Amino acid sequence: MLDDPRAVRITGDATAAVYRRPEDTDAEQHPERYRDRPIEEAYCWSNLTSGNGSRALWLLLLPFMVVNLAHWMRPTARARTRAVRLYGVLVRLVALSLTVLLTAAACEVALDLTAWQCAGVADCSGRRSWLGFLSSAQGGWWSQPGRRLAVASLVPAALVGLLWFLSNRTWSAYESQRPLTGSRQDDTDPAAGDGTGAAGNGEASRPALGRPGFWYGRRLVARLRAAHTAAGFLTVAAFVAGAAARHDRAAAGPVPGVIGRLIEAALAGAALIVLWVVCRRGRSERRLDNRLDRALITYLPGVGLTLLVLAGGYAAWSRPGWISSGALPGDTAFGILTLAQVVLVLLLAGVAFGLYRRTPEPRTVLYGLGGPVVAMLACALGGVMTGGVAQRVADWLDGPGTPGTDGAVIEGPPVLLSWQAAVIPVLLALLVAPGLLLLARTWLTVRSLEPGIEREYRHEQPDQARTRQIARIRAAAALTDSAPSIVGPVAGATLLLGAAAVGGAWVSGEVPGEALKGSGPFVESVAAAAQSTGSWLIGLGFILFVTWGRRAYRDASARRTIGILWDVGTFWPRAAHPFAPPCYAERAVPDLVSRMSGWTALTRGRLVISGHSQGSVLAASAVWQLPARTRSRVALLTYGSPIERLYGRWFPAYFGAVPLHGLHRTVNCWRNLWRSTDPIGGRVGLGEASGPAVDRGPLKDPLVYGRTPEHPLPEPVLGHFDYQADPVFAEERAALLDRLGPLLPQQAAGDETSKSPRAQGSSGRSSG
Repeated sequence: MLDDPRAVRITGDATAAVYRRPEDTDAEQHPERYRDRPIEEAYCWSNLTSGNGSRALWLLLLPFMVVNLAHWMRPTARARTRAVRLYGVLVRLVALSLTVLLTAAACEVALDLTAWQCAGVADCSGRRSWLGFLSSAQGGWWSQPGRRLAVASLVPAALVGLLWFLSNRTWSAYESQRPLTGSRQDDTDPAAGDGTGAAGNGEASRPALGRPGFWYGRRLVARLRAAHTAAGFLTVAAFVAGAAARHDRAAAGPVPGVIGRLIEAALAGAALIVLWVVCRRGRSERRLDNRLDRALITYLPGVGLTLLVLAGGYAAWSRPGWISSGALPGDTAFGILTLAQVVLVLLLAGVAFGLYRRTPEPRTVLYGLGGPVVAMLACALGGVMTGGVAQRVADWLDGPGTPGTDGAVIEGPPVLLSWQAAVIPVLLALLVAPGLLLLARTWLTVRSLEPGIEREYRHEQPDQARTRQIARIRAAAALTDSAPSIVGPVAGATLLLGAAAVGGAWVSGEVPGEALKGSGPFVESVAAAAQSTGSWLIGLGFILFVTWGRRAYRDASARRTIGILWDVGTFWPRAAHPFAPPCYAERAVPDLVSRMSGWTALTRGRLVISGHSQGSVLAASAVWQLPARTRSRVALLTYGSPIERLYGRWFPAYFGAVPLHGLHRTVNCWRNLWRSTDPIGGRVGLGEASGPAVDRGPLKDPLVYGRTPEHPLPEPVLGHFDYQADPVFAEERAALLDRLGPLLPQQAAGDETSKSPRAQGSSGRSSG
């Protein structure tokens, strides 16, 4: 960012810090050097998203990250407090269902496929020496089904414990940065617009991103962490105790049936408490909430773990006549989970559409249904990961056979997972038509852009190949705006096909290939092909997923690629799912606010904060948090910015027209640079109603069309990168500095330097 390999860290740590060139480290003591140029410093935050190799493990948390995004995608609301709260409650319930789904998948692999099915069949356990002590054929102490389940429950319990540990650890490392005292907005901040359309002074008039507690959600994350951890332990306990209780009810034995009923009642009661905790309280943004519900976050996970231990002891009780056969009733559990997710997503869609109808914004995607669509995709992603793991483990355990079919050694995973795999080829086939339509529209766009490009570079010799290259890049960059037209139908088809899969599994009780036998040769062949192809696709996806994570763990460049994905996904606080990857903005925004507030207070200097790509979103978020007196000394320069193109459309309550107009009115000055070749950044689109024009663009790209004596080699099309290479960047930065006020600011009280620096430039750039 500084174009200097000798950059010196001024403040911060190895994770995120502010750097300067060596000759600028003592700039405040020598203001005479900076009468005609700014002090440039860079805030580097890339290690927050793509640091050490452990970041690759975050791929396993992808469904949790996606559902957390759905919380922030609600439409703009005006005086609809109850609807907003209901929206948050529904998203948190969908997030809780994903935790239960992941834990249930681990139980399916460890308890059902391994301990119940494989260890209970001599042909399967005989090929797995490590299962010898659990094998029913050997007749050892651990060979009873209940004891096998108790031992296997350690695997999903350890997974839940690992998720709790990672959530707690990442909170301490990333999100525990309290704002600098005095850096918050004044109560009389004139910012107009809070994303709800409220007007007036005080807390109610602050934009959401400017509220004191927005970037400090410690209390809610701690509550949700406790609830999700308890839910995970309760899910494992239900798998273990449920199998033993069903056996005790079906056959007389040495274990009193009342014990199983008491444990099941305790599990149900604890589950209701978990639901109450998840639904009871949302985020507290209007103030900095440092309180912790210590009793709840201490005892709730402990209660879940205690019930798991009791369930394990109950299952391990000797039952000499108990023989494991078939599979555990996973179809019921996974079916109920899937239906619950469908119902929650439909309710969420109803609430979101109601909010949108009350406050419609033309640029909001999918008529306000962006949040429900993304929540549905999170559920689908969780289902694919669940099915992929279960199917691959079942295939591995069964050896040459195919689980669930004639001749198989084990029955395999729940048939619902096979039905869900079978609908994947159908979903892909449905995407062919819109994909071809999009390709045709892109081709037509390329042809329509070519004459305009030749007019733009009319002073140079036309070159059809060069013109076609530029047109293709511009048309491809415009595809970003077509994402809702693809994501919406995919989510709708996923919802319908998922419901059909549940119905098919419950009605038939068999995998698709077996259930449709006798329906005619064509139907049989299609069902068998869909089942095998879907299973293969799920397996391929799971292998690619693991391979990508393995490569990212070892390769820093691959880790940076994943870091770009996390830029958007982990920008938002963990408001719905506590096990999502940590929010880097809860570290970065307080860093930037503290730096800007502290520097301007000490020097009375002027400051231009410039941000590229995701860095522009961080810069705007930090400016929103500044006190009004500090914002008067700050100018904002954004380039390659997704503030409106991505965030304004998908997160309208926080980056919609009303909040952006409020930011424009209250910041001293703001300029945004954009290119038509940029697939990520775009215009902000604010008129002059709230202040001077913000946008400048589209910038010329490439700067030179063909070969010239000054540029003998072809100039690259820069697209999303290297905005600072354009002379317009330096021109606009100089103009912002000139608009900020007097050439030399007054000396701050108590400052021993004779003159304060002229200005400071701070550049935040995307980790990509």
